[in-house]
Amino acid sequence: MPLRPKSLLLACLLGLAGASASTHAAEPIRRTAPAESSHEAIPPARLKRALADYTRWLNTLQQRNEVAGMATAVVYDDKVIYEHTTGYADTTTGARVTPNTVFRLASLSKAFATALAGLLVDDGRFSWDTRLIDILPFFKLKDAQASSEATIRDILGQRLGLPRNTYDNLLEDNVPYEELVRKLDQVDLACNVGQCYGYQNVAFSLIGDVVYAETGDFYYHQVDKRLFFPLGMHSASYGRSALEMNKNWARPHRKLHGHWVPFEPREAYYRVAPAAGVNASLRDMEKWLIAQMGGRPDVLSPALLKVLHTPGIPTPPELYSEPWRRARLTKAYYALGWRVFTYADQTLIFHTGAVEGYRTLIGFFPKYRFGVVMLRDSPGLAPSDVAPMLFDSVLGLPHEDWAGVEHALPKPRPERRRRRHIRHIRHHHHYRGH
Repeated sequence: MPLRPKSLLLACLLGLAGASASTHAAEPIRRTAPAESSHEAIPPARLKRALADYTRWLNTLQQRNEVAGMATAVVYDDKVIYEHTTGYADTTTGARVTPNTVFRLASLSKAFATALAGLLVDDGRFSWDTRLIDILPFFKLKDAQASSEATIRDILGQRLGLPRNTYDNLLEDNVPYEELVRKLDQVDLACNVGQCYGYQNVAFSLIGDVVYAETGDFYYHQVDKRLFFPLGMHSASYGRSALEMNKNWARPHRKLHGHWVPFEPREAYYRVAPAAGVNASLRDMEKWLIAQMGGRPDVLSPALLKVLHTPGIPTPPELYSEPWRRARLTKAYYALGWRVFTYADQTLIFHTGAVEGYRTLIGFFPKYRFGVVMLRDSPGLAPSDVAPMLFDSVLGLPHEDWAGVEHALPKPRPERRRRRHIRHIRHHHHYRGH
């Protein structure tokens, strides 16, 4: 069906004649409190052109079989101005992706953990600088001094001093989380607490134990009560069973002989719920994006958002991992559950997620209150690289085809050989999130 604008802003900006049949209009967003409108406007003609290009690039990805299924949305000035879904939630049954299809979020889950922690800090339950040993008697690192200094801010800001992705390999081998956190004292530290960046899933998830110790309630109950329910994220949940109980959920897919084939979700990263346990639909994530950009101050106050998005530990490797990063990023930090980049002199709040068969992305420019979210049920780098192309268009930067979507399609046989080579290269894009 054609795009059906539901607001004056949509009608004025998005005259996307001939929009894809997979593009859907968003339901109106109810706001219980007004947000300050201090952002800088994007020229309407530029925004219209950027979204038209985005549609074209997404359609090319689908034509080239780069995705099994995908859902993406654009939010501007607290309004959902664009939605696009394509492909399949399950290629075996032919079930299509819709805006209400539920995906695993992988590491996008971390921002829910830090937001909940911030709400509990505001409640006076603990502070960002509360020491872990004062709440969790079992917590130990190999260095006694480090054990006594580590704080809640250190685990949520990815600066605990542990080597990157400590014990993720054992988590993937089905070693229980409870056993792994009690083995942290066997790991040599890469640096002193607070002195270097080291991305974690197991140690990050200690915040769940902190929440239970301080509230007497399960972590996921608190997220449900403090975030999902007030934001109207009706299909958001935690855990594999909750994912599969939804009648409209996206199966993870992998390529087999050139075709996308669904498989059973793995349990491993659901065991670290604060780090990677959330399931949500595009409609849920539109509301989350609005809240993170300041559109729901009744749930997430401007003061709290400032804390969550303030740059923390530097993350230099993020500047070089992909061509668009090398060209556009000049600074990179980890905040609290979010990455903070300087993207062509603009602040970009960003995060990606990856678990086997799923890829997710969210990013926004506070200056413009413009953001995008993308959920996929298949691996691959090209779809994620379309996001910086959209960013470039919105910012008025020189066009670069970061995703390779504007090259002419080669002949079928060379294309199959080339795609197998690309899949081999991209397989190293690990499942542990970013």
